[in-house]
Amino acid sequence: MSNNEMIIIGRISGLFGVRGWVKVFSHTSPREGILDYKTWYLRKAEDWQAYTLAAGQKQGKNVVAHLGSCNDRDQAAELVGIDIAIRREQLPKLKPGEYYWTDLEGLRVENVQGVDFGVVSHLLETGANDVLVVKGDRERLIPYTMGEAVQEVDLPSGRMVVDWDPDF
Repeated sequence: MSNNEMIIIGRISGLFGVRGWVKVFSHTSPREGILDYKTWYLRKAEDWQAYTLAAGQKQGKNVVAHLGSCNDRDQAAELVGIDIAIRREQLPKLKPGEYYWTDLEGLRVENVQGVDFGVVSHLLETGANDVLVVKGDRERLIPYTMGEAVQEVDLPSGRMVVDWDPDF
């Protein structure tokens, strides 16, 4: 299974109790959305291994989970620090014009005048709208507003066109 088929959605961040439960740092929104995926892939020794999610819940601001084959604290301790991924085909289908953040990261960004700004490093959730963090000659923060700041997203060619002043 190649790495580009896998989407990292979280990380095992700690232990929870003595019966094999783990704390999970989730990249999904909402955080507990990670529990919607019943098969998780954990990378061990450069290979992805499938684990069945036996149970999970929101625990305060955290998410905790129990993987079916992990029955005690020692087994769970071996998983701490490991990324959690899913296969790309496990993601829900999007409507035309909608994109997953992971698909936007790495796109080359240029403005409508053809000025190269660099590549999308990552996105930030700000409440009002998401923000593209574009790294090139310098770091730029560009609102991810389709039809306004973002004019075009072309995944096959790996580029995005924005209506943004190069001096900002």
